[in-house]
Amino acid sequence: MTEPRTPTTPTRSAALDVLRGVAILGTLATNIWIFTNVDGFVGYLNDTHSATGGWATVQDVLQQLAQGKFLGLLTIMFGMGLAIQQRSARRRGEPWPGGYPWRAALLFVDGTVNYFLFTEFDVLMGYAVTGLIVAFLLSMSIRRQRVAVAVAAAVHVILVTLIVAAIAAAPPPAGTSASLSPNPYADGSFLDLVAFRADNMLLFRAEVILILPMSIALFLIGAALLRAGVLEPSSRNPSAGRLRSRLMLVGFGIALPLDLAIGMAGGTAGLIVGRYVIAPIVALGILAAIASFYAGGRTPGRIGRTLSPIGRMALSCYVFQNALAGAVCYGWGLGLAARLDPTTVVPTTVALFIAITAAMAMGSRLWLQRFPRGPLEWLWHSSYSRLNRTNRRELTRQMS
Repeated sequence: MTEPRTPTTPTRSAALDVLRGVAILGTLATNIWIFTNVDGFVGYLNDTHSATGGWATVQDVLQQLAQGKFLGLLTIMFGMGLAIQQRSARRRGEPWPGGYPWRAALLFVDGTVNYFLFTEFDVLMGYAVTGLIVAFLLSMSIRRQRVAVAVAAAVHVILVTLIVAAIAAAPPPAGTSASLSPNPYADGSFLDLVAFRADNMLLFRAEVILILPMSIALFLIGAALLRAGVLEPSSRNPSAGRLRSRLMLVGFGIALPLDLAIGMAGGTAGLIVGRYVIAPIVALGILAAIASFYAGGRTPGRIGRTLSPIGRMALSCYVFQNALAGAVCYGWGLGLAARLDPTTVVPTTVALFIAITAAMAMGSRLWLQRFPRGPLEWLWHSSYSRLNRTNRRELTRQMS
């Protein structure tokens, strides 16, 4: 894996790299609370082992600020990436979706490995399926794509409404949820946790199935925003500035206050509505704000230079942050989560988030000084190139 270092092309979008970096760190800000819960994902779902006293309010605010926004942003960014791949294929005179199903298959393999080895809440498997569907939708007319967005969004809202209605009709739970016993997160080996994920795969993969319509809609919205020039300067595309302003107005002026109010006061139903309906709209505001900052050709400053390498190595950093957090928190590693209590979980979680962020920032920068791609990006690209070449040779042989 010693590809020669090549300089970054001048046409590379600073906003895209920073946006990907923000999305990756945002997913960590959401998921880090799962790792520091002694019952892991099960404890997070059951809301056990939370902070108490003043720390409880801090925990609620921090979780709500991250909840759903960066899942939405990452999903939109995947849609943009898919549209960029389509543009590149067309410039090369290649058919679309062409070899993209190979890319989707490789992403699904990456997600499967990430799920079993490191985290129950992997999104890559879902993005692989979504990407495969949307790749074919992007080959259709713009009108049909808009219809697909409307249908997918409507199905998603109906699903969320049914879930919220079921929660409202259900009797309140009796007592508090018991801790896991035995607890594979705190007491099990690495392989015990792999087996636990395999045994509970239907439960742990339920969110991926639930958000498939939302993901399809957000992928297509990301592609549409790219076509509309959301990343372009206003001098080149006069409508781009107006588009970004509208997205920020709706995302920050309307959706964000509503998300905070419903998420903080609405209980489980409010959490679901916020995460799956309102938060993706906030994500559009985040995208527009960052795109607006770099739209005039501004080069990344200190923060941007920290985020860009993470964004360029988004796949590697996403898997790395899960692996590192698991190694620190779970029993097969340092076992940090089992040593936390309601008075220490919040400051420790925040400190761990900062430490993992610093590790990713330094690691990605050092890596990219020597290699043009992250390790998983290199493996993914190399595997796709070989599979695609083999597929082309087979098609040529069949046609001859």
